[in-house]
Amino acid sequence: MRDVLLGLDFGEKRIGVAVTDEAGIMALPLTTLEFRGRNHLLEQLTGLVEDYRVKKIIVGLPKTLKGEIGPAAKKVMEQVEWFKGFLDRPWILWDERLSTREVERVLLDADVSRAKRKEVRDRLAAKRILQNYMEHHQK
Repeated sequence: MRDVLLGLDFGEKRIGVAVTDEAGIMALPLTTLEFRGRNHLLEQLTGLVEDYRVKKIIVGLPKTLKGEIGPAAKKVMEQVEWFKGFLDRPWILWDERLSTREVERVLLDADVSRAKRKEVRDRLAAKRILQNYMEHHQK
């Protein structure tokens, strides 16, 4: 079994979560967490890290279309810095430009209802971020 990676897509209200399969080949959408403050989220993330024996945490960094660090990316970086103090794992920021939009487009093309899209969008974005990271490092 390979090291398990956890993928996170931080949003204002929700955090999409994905995890690698046991073979370390695929990213799988896991869940969507509601943001109810850092301490609550820390408790949930700690549980996931322990349950899945996570070795690394990959976090989507929402750079601007020009590849720059804008307000959204700075906010994610601040969150990650705070969580690093409590979860002793490598935290890796990974460029996630347009991942949520791409997922939304796929769901629209598949004619998924608005309610269902909202339910799965964040965890699918986390899966996409994690899969992109894995594919980049398999080359």
